[in-house]
Amino acid sequence: MSFAASAQEAQPDATELDRVVVTGIRASLQQSLETKRNADSIVDVITAEDVGKFPATNVAEAMTIIPGVTIDRAYGQGERVSILGVDPALNRTLLNGQSIASGDWNMSDFPTRTFNYSLLAPELVGKVEVFKSPEARMDEGSIGGTVNVSTRKPLDMPERISITGRVSYSRNDRVEKTDPSASAAFGWKNVDDTFGFILSAQSTNESIRRDGIESFGTVLAKHYRDGLDGAAGSIATGNCVDACADAIRNNPNAVGPSSVSAHFFEQERKRNTYSASLQFKPVEKLNVELNAIKIDANFDHMAQAMFAWQGNTYGSLGSLTDITIEDGLITAAKHKGARMVFDMQNRRAKIESETYDIKADWNDERWFASTHIGSTKAEGGPEQVFGEFLASADYDWSIQNGPGTPATLNITGPNPFTTPELFRMDGGYGSTNCATTNNWCSGWGGNLVEKPTLDKETYGQVDFGIKLDSPVYLLRFGYKQRAHETGQIQRGVTLPSVQGWGDATADMFNPRDLPDNYLSGFSGYGDLNNRFTIDGWALADYIRGNTWLAPYQTAPIPTTKGNSEFIRNTWTIEEDIQAAYVQADFSYERLRGNIGLRYVNTKLDSSAYACNTGLNGCTSSSMTPEQVEASYDYVTRSSKYSNVLPNLNLVYDVADDVVLRFSAAKTMARPNYADVSSYLFLSDQSLTGGGGNPNLKPYRSTNLDFSGEWYFAPEAILAASIFYRDVSDYVLRISQEETHYNINQLRDAVFLVDRPQNAGDAKVKGYSLAWQQNIGAGFGIIANYTYSDGQASNGKPLPFNSKNQYNLSPFFENDKWNARITYNWRDKYFTRVSGGRDVWTMEYRSLDASVAYKVTDNLSIGLEGMNLLDEEYHSYYGTEKLLNGAYKSGRRYMASLRFAF
Repeated sequence: MSFAASAQEAQPDATELDRVVVTGIRASLQQSLETKRNADSIVDVITAEDVGKFPATNVAEAMTIIPGVTIDRAYGQGERVSILGVDPALNRTLLNGQSIASGDWNMSDFPTRTFNYSLLAPELVGKVEVFKSPEARMDEGSIGGTVNVSTRKPLDMPERISITGRVSYSRNDRVEKTDPSASAAFGWKNVDDTFGFILSAQSTNESIRRDGIESFGTVLAKHYRDGLDGAAGSIATGNCVDACADAIRNNPNAVGPSSVSAHFFEQERKRNTYSASLQFKPVEKLNVELNAIKIDANFDHMAQAMFAWQGNTYGSLGSLTDITIEDGLITAAKHKGARMVFDMQNRRAKIESETYDIKADWNDERWFASTHIGSTKAEGGPEQVFGEFLASADYDWSIQNGPGTPATLNITGPNPFTTPELFRMDGGYGSTNCATTNNWCSGWGGNLVEKPTLDKETYGQVDFGIKLDSPVYLLRFGYKQRAHETGQIQRGVTLPSVQGWGDATADMFNPRDLPDNYLSGFSGYGDLNNRFTIDGWALADYIRGNTWLAPYQTAPIPTTKGNSEFIRNTWTIEEDIQAAYVQADFSYERLRGNIGLRYVNTKLDSSAYACNTGLNGCTSSSMTPEQVEASYDYVTRSSKYSNVLPNLNLVYDVADDVVLRFSAAKTMARPNYADVSSYLFLSDQSLTGGGGNPNLKPYRSTNLDFSGEWYFAPEAILAASIFYRDVSDYVLRISQEETHYNINQLRDAVFLVDRPQNAGDAKVKGYSLAWQQNIGAGFGIIANYTYSDGQASNGKPLPFNSKNQYNLSPFFENDKWNARITYNWRDKYFTRVSGGRDVWTMEYRSLDASVAYKVTDNLSIGLEGMNLLDEEYHSYYGTEKLLNGAYKSGRRYMASLRFAF
């Protein structure tokens, strides 16, 4: 088993090192330090001793010991990477120096520029490089840094024939189920070292469960006073009187949670990865490489919430009987006959990714040339069956003991949480504002939705270099063109359930209690853990089988244009990017580095449907299918911008063991795909929403970095760095009132919609400290600390920026045993705006450990433990008591048998 280390890679023009065959932790660390010492830019590297040796279930988790790198663990695993306190969307991930397509499995996720690391098997990886300072020859598009994942090269294998692999079993202590995984790789090269290949296959299975307590949005005291959108408030209904009414009148802007929910999430993750790498050197000066990777991943899951919805516009704002307000916060309340909801969302989610890359290099004594072409594509997405059941009850709730106790719910009288027959699909009870046919009035019982997504890119580039006998020893030139397309389609049907026909009750779908360990690790939650679940696939059969139809209803046909929600969430982004660069690499006595200029031209087309009828809701029930189809035009809005990006990297060797580095650069990053789309999501019950903005401009940044390294002993380093990012046109989400058609009420309504805006300038500044040392007797340590202060000019925090973070990883190794413990801690961080309020995630710590025993030279066994603290992922609205969501995902254990021949 190998151990990760912070390091930097020597550039191609640096002094060539003899091949280092890594055989253990210390040898891996030494190799990393040698490449760091010879690098001409600021780069950190993780290397693996052999295929599949990362002590993690994905590549993101293996990167956590690099200074300035943090990961977000919303589902207990690392999926998004932040570098130097910069939003993950403003960093790039490359595979062998080129783009790699990504995909999302969650219905609530939208295509972004953030790579989903859960797709990438660690067994593929030879090394991971994190570039914190750019060079002109590298792809643009990142402000914090660029991650380059390199696969292994056949001709770099130490032996002619290599067979490696792993068989492992993993277990999550919440799921209490064991999942098998296996990987194998076969490598071969000829005697002359002129041709070789590596073929590999990995199959990974993992069961995930997430328990939690959450709240969907917030509600203001004045909404209980006045009501919303025609619904009466609690003072008008006579439920809130005397002290209750006085508290509301005296604190109209006090804010509280809109709901208190018992969250339960189950997922089966299956990932099959196949790769092939061929390398051919017919003559010494010519090198040809072909890399192909195919990923088939399934993320089927059930997401369900059972909750009191005390802030519901039409079912709860008039139900308040008592309220407690402290320091502008509604911390407790009582309700009579208020809305309760049970949502069951079954989703089949599949992502298929294919990447093909061909590269040819000619390297002569006086010049070199290379050409690089390839394509990458990821497609898939979720298919959802959504059933929603409504009930009413008397209950009280509290967040007074938060955040330690996130929320408490106590139900008095008949309890829908334990009585499935009390939960019923909405059959249009008492509705007066919906269309009627045959004297019936429908409600909303859920939906069937498909959201296929596409992310693909084709690219081609040429590079040329001239080698000189002068301080400027290498001149590079190059040109690259990329064509990128990203988009999503949303189609489906909603369930217009009719009272007496489609208003099914939850007891019809095989209700059962949740596992005994549900919400273990939480306390003080009252009745939240005393709830049932149902057979989600039985519900899916009911919905798909059209059993819910009334005799006079016809089965709806899944379509995009049959529902304005689906129309608003169907869009395409196309980018055509052209880039050219020139770079000079130089070395004079103790000074070395590079200087360059990159010019980039970006053309963007943002396409979406636009209504052409001028009607509220665009269509009417009297329209024929042909008229509905003709009611929308697919409209494209185009924009174009250019960027000139100079950069300078300087390295000064003060002494044989002391190195100083400086970097200055202009960088840019393009807004997220969804942000520049025309998508719009609306919640008709809470009158909130979110959308895109095709008029966004790209981020532009001036980057400054300075670092010093002291190699004070063999296999040891002390390092410090200072970084500064001055970003223009920073994109933040701003909440604003907009008028849209309310499908639930069949009329226009005012919604509070969050949209991205170029909110001004932003600055990220900070420093990092790193220590790595082989202490002796087989013991060693890797440790680092990073401080990052990020803020926009309007005073807003920057997404995913933690002010403080540190990592500590002691290790031990001898001829038979190796072991490592890794502890990561990061400060609280802002993530997004929702309903006009900033959403933050509390400080997060993680503890991982691994131990392995070398049975023979060819066989080893190991045990790994991840998330050993079962840390709580806790987010909140502005103040820690005002809960957004608190979740636990369980400890993960993995036992492995590794072989290498």
